[in-house]
Amino acid sequence: MKYPKPSLLIFYGSLATLGFSFTFTLFFHLFISKVDSTLFFIIPILGAVFVYITFRLLLRKFVEHRLSLLYRSIQTKAEDSSVAYEDESLDGMIENAEKDVQDWQSKQDQEIAKLKEQENFRREFLGNLAHELKTPVFSIQGYILTLLEGGLEDETINKKFLERASVSTDRIVSILEDLDQITKLEIDALEMNLEPFDMLKLASECIEGVELRAKEKKISLDLKHVTDDIFVNADRKRIAQVLTNLLNNSISYGNEDGNTTISVFVVDDLVTIEVSDNGIGIDNSHFPRLFERFYRVEKSRNRHEGGTGLGLAIVKHVIDSHQQKISVKSSFGIGSQFTFSLDKA
Repeated sequence: MKYPKPSLLIFYGSLATLGFSFTFTLFFHLFISKVDSTLFFIIPILGAVFVYITFRLLLRKFVEHRLSLLYRSIQTKAEDSSVAYEDESLDGMIENAEKDVQDWQSKQDQEIAKLKEQENFRREFLGNLAHELKTPVFSIQGYILTLLEGGLEDETINKKFLERASVSTDRIVSILEDLDQITKLEIDALEMNLEPFDMLKLASECIEGVELRAKEKKISLDLKHVTDDIFVNADRKRIAQVLTNLLNNSISYGNEDGNTTISVFVVDDLVTIEVSDNGIGIDNSHFPRLFERFYRVEKSRNRHEGGTGLGLAIVKHVIDSHQQKISVKSSFGIGSQFTFSLDKA
């Protein structure tokens, strides 16, 4: 239910006072004592005006005081709120207060929603981290127990088990190093060494680095470009990491006998790099969380298949540190394309 404005309520009250005063004066004139005709009209009018002015001032003071307390509690106004109300009408004060409270409530709702989202992310992140570390830790524990219970003396298994424990240890170290790197990227503590370098040469080196993995899965790797000697201004080591992570993801989730292509082309002052494949693809519903730490598109896929689960998170942070953006286009069952740009040197 919407109530009338305060000024209208005071006006209606003044009219009611006018009517009551006129009726009372008429009653007094007819039954008690004659009243002068001038006073007969002046008394009710003066009474109504007096009520209107008095209630308007008192109500304004009351509203100012209550709003000052309200604003002080939600901290949306200056401490000296009386100055803020000097040129405002009573109706304006109420309307602005309603708007400010609605804005404050909306802001609080957004903050609560954000806190809940962060809490869910924290809970999921800790669960994923525990899951990632649990597998290699349990493997190491099993190998060590086997060796302690007599396997150490058996030359047929002791070296094999130690090698497997070493592989699991390397996986834990890899996860911790990636986490450390992401943390540094998030707080801008990882120094970027920007320098001009040949993007095509770096792309070729990255392709060579993953060639063995690609051959195991019969995936062909190609490099496409329109012109030679395309130089960019970026951190060569970090961009190599970006390309390697994208290529490894493409191989891990690619189809056998498939292909992965790095395309490099120049658009104005930017060099755009695309890594595309014809693999299993990604459903659009995963896009908002694709670059989160440990987020898995394929929940049922083996944990070792996609590396540490931190690759895309690192990719995004590295590209963000270069003041650029990375985007993804994908169709489930058809393939994926990751695109980012760097400053041309």
